[in-house]
Amino acid sequence: MKLIGSLTSPYVRKVRIVLAEKRIGYDFEVDSPWDAENHVSHHNPLGKIPVLILDDGSSLFDSRVIVEYLDSVNPVSRLIPEPNRHRITVKRWEALADGICDAAAAVFLERRRVAAEQSPDWISRQLTKVTQGLAGAARELGDRKWCDGNAYTLADVALGCTLGYLAFRFPEIEWRTTSPNLAELSDKLEKRAPFMETAPK
Repeated sequence: MKLIGSLTSPYVRKVRIVLAEKRIGYDFEVDSPWDAENHVSHHNPLGKIPVLILDDGSSLFDSRVIVEYLDSVNPVSRLIPEPNRHRITVKRWEALADGICDAAAAVFLERRRVAAEQSPDWISRQLTKVTQGLAGAARELGDRKWCDGNAYTLADVALGCTLGYLAFRFPEIEWRTTSPNLAELSDKLEKRAPFMETAPK
């Protein structure tokens, strides 16, 4: 298998962490849709990363699809529970974490435009989604050890990647102060080898 992605994308990081947790070998090709000479669209018609190229040459895209596939092909360290209420809870956490990332990434890209073409209202709306999403995550987590209770799952991987992306791209968002339980979870996750090996840079 080959994974195509960047070193800073939280979605790519999520897939890389799942690959590491599942102990699945793969080749990693660094490529970004924002590079003029990129080849991402050759494998994903949407031109987005990550893309997983399977051994038969077919491709999977969208991190949620990829991680579900990876969790199903190797029984080691299951990260998504079998179909039941726990599975829905874990996937809901992943949707929340990815939604926060979507809004944050929209702000990052808007701020890369020429200043005169940027929309302060658009940025404000997206940042509101980020802060509301973080507040919701903090409420849901409460005083639990992991997002889904006592077991480390994809929910923690997804939220950890989101928090890592915010720390990397938006240090001005003070979620560590406003949500100490998220900070505690993030610190615990960032000590795991797969997180240390995939820290954005």
